[in-house]
Amino acid sequence: MSTKNKSAFVCNECGSDYKKWQGQCTDCGAWNSLSEVRLGPTPANRAAKFEGYAGGASGNKIQTLAEIALNEVPRFSSGTGEFDRVLGGGFVPGSVVLIGGNPGAGKSTLLLQTLCNLARTMPALYITGEESLQQVAMRAQRLGLPTDQLQMLSETSVEAICAIAQQVTPKVMVIDSIQVMHMEDIASAPGSVSQVRESAAYLTRFAKQTGTVLILVGHVTKDGSLAGPKVLEHMIDCSILLEGDNDSRFRTLRGNKNRFGAVNELGVFAMTEQGMREVSNPSAIFLQRAEDAASGSVVMVMWEGTRPLLIEIQALVDDSHLGNPRRVAVGMDQNRLAMLLAVLHRHGGIMVGDQDVFVNVVGGVKVMETSADLALLLAVVSSFRDKVLPQDLIVFGEVGLSGEIRPVPSGHERLREAAKHGFKRAIVPFANAPRDKQLGIEVVAVKNLQEALNAL
Repeated sequence: MSTKNKSAFVCNECGSDYKKWQGQCTDCGAWNSLSEVRLGPTPANRAAKFEGYAGGASGNKIQTLAEIALNEVPRFSSGTGEFDRVLGGGFVPGSVVLIGGNPGAGKSTLLLQTLCNLARTMPALYITGEESLQQVAMRAQRLGLPTDQLQMLSETSVEAICAIAQQVTPKVMVIDSIQVMHMEDIASAPGSVSQVRESAAYLTRFAKQTGTVLILVGHVTKDGSLAGPKVLEHMIDCSILLEGDNDSRFRTLRGNKNRFGAVNELGVFAMTEQGMREVSNPSAIFLQRAEDAASGSVVMVMWEGTRPLLIEIQALVDDSHLGNPRRVAVGMDQNRLAMLLAVLHRHGGIMVGDQDVFVNVVGGVKVMETSADLALLLAVVSSFRDKVLPQDLIVFGEVGLSGEIRPVPSGHERLREAAKHGFKRAIVPFANAPRDKQLGIEVVAVKNLQEALNAL
């Protein structure tokens, strides 16, 4: 006699559970946060399984850290250097990768290219739940990809997908996308919190048991975060976000979580008629400056993952006709811009409180670190004074609230990258001054904001 499955309703915000659905969680006060969770039957003999257990039934035993064998994690390449960089060196068998991005960013195109190339040497399975097989085939033909080896499947049932995958035993499997997948014994609609969580958990368990590389395509919300429950990002091994504006041909692949590599690693691609093409030297693209030098422009070196990247920061300071002058930052934190302008006034003696200040990072790159503080302030001063900064000048450093210039990590590698691209002068924190004088670049080490302004 089969035991009937029960269900509970769990709050996505605080985790409180209820016997029936209600509009508001009475514990945390959140509205429409309850989702149905299936509760499996409890075996009557579960306690009997632990009687007399000596640790040898399944071969598991307790070990100390010193006894664990440190074998190198096996990997295989995706066929693209920039993709491998973000993954930490390639795909790890049995790992689960979640890739998200805005509609039209190129997620399906990048994965279709990757699987068509991998299918030449290993069994690969591409499962589409949003597009028809004809649409995927037309895209592959338009991109000129090899289509004779890749196996395709159009299915949205997770149980059916795992049953078919168990027969064909692929080494790499793509699910496009996790939001349209569903399990038969869950009553909620596809895309709901419970469906996404249970489907991802089922697929992850299959990937771990079979050693299959599982790549999940995820949707994003309007604020750019991955849609679905937060527990989805805890289940997977690697979370990647494909970013890029529709009016730009360049796409950035950023790693937000990686159990097998560096976090915040950045890969750059160019969207062409032949699909996504990797950009091996991103600094050369972001440094395509105008022939006629203009004020308010300076180049800085940011550190992304395991490599330096040269980008241009532009600032525009103009008289404000409003009672509350505007502060607009594109590609940077707007609150940090307001804080740095206050430091400029207090410790630099330059007042821009009655000016509109606009700051932009060229190329659509988002600066997440504080090493751009000094470059931002010097660009603002250049625009405010209408003085052109030298084209061969590089700047980086963190600015503190007392006007001191703080050091940033990997300063020597940043200077080496700047010298490789032909820059002759640099303004850097005093603690980042290189001991090696053979870099071929003149370094001005400054301790505070006033010294940096005097160095100009």
